[in-house]
Amino acid sequence: MSLLLRAVPVIFVLLWSTGFIGSRMGAPYAEPLTFLVLRYVAVLAILALSMLAVPPRRRLTMHERGHAIVVGILIHGIYLGGVFWAIDNGMPAGVAALIVGLQPLVTALFAGMLLGERIDTRYWIGMAIGLVGVGLVLGPKAGVAGQGIRPETVGMCLLAVLGIAFGTIYQKRFAQHMEMRGGVFYQYAGALSVTALLALFTETGEVQWTGEFVFALFWLVVVLSLGAISLLMLLIRKGEVSRVAGLFYLVPAATAVEGYFLFGEALAPIQILGMVIAIGGVALVSRPSTGRIRTQAG
Repeated sequence: MSLLLRAVPVIFVLLWSTGFIGSRMGAPYAEPLTFLVLRYVAVLAILALSMLAVPPRRRLTMHERGHAIVVGILIHGIYLGGVFWAIDNGMPAGVAALIVGLQPLVTALFAGMLLGERIDTRYWIGMAIGLVGVGLVLGPKAGVAGQGIRPETVGMCLLAVLGIAFGTIYQKRFAQHMEMRGGVFYQYAGALSVTALLALFTETGEVQWTGEFVFALFWLVVVLSLGAISLLMLLIRKGEVSRVAGLFYLVPAATAVEGYFLFGEALAPIQILGMVIAIGGVALVSRPSTGRIRTQAG
């Protein structure tokens, strides 16, 4: 079992990185928030059926449901909605990814303040190295800054960073011990409530049900929204939020490799160097600390 737990971070990074690939495949056939609404509805249906077939060990309390809804709004509603909106409004995907790459640093900062996690010097050095690696991986893909880089699109990306940073911290502080399926169900219920409302007032709701769109939707529902999110909740439960956040530095590198094989996107030597640097930074962050970690969360 210990070997399987050690493999969870690698599996999480690989699964999470495919979200950008699936989003790219489905983007031409539906508006971003409508795409997310369909994704969340499908996830909720699958989780509801699974809980009817195999009831959870216990029902969530009202407080637990409320905490899960808040996590869902932050991670799935604000984070995904903000990134999708910014890209749909003209921001280059590479630039958006570079801004979102600030997430581990923001998470570490607030985890230290709100959870009492001790962030030592080695950790900050590793995070800085990882950020440099992410910049090298994404630099050739960012392109020339165009009209899409405006205050509102940059602001939405920064809002997305805060959403996932505070979402993971809130999960660790208030919702890490709840039953997994029930917790994830109410997370997506919270995300659906805000996303559907925004989609209703800002989008047409039109969808082209092509084979490529159906495959992308299936992949994002099963692999990302069920598989990767469950692994993220497990990682948060088992470790420090700041160290879990460091794994996100590996996502751009994994996505670049997947884009190379699936879409023929070139990998420049500087990107390969960036991957190596990012992996080194995460390895430094992930090494167990010699000191005792204090945390307020139980």
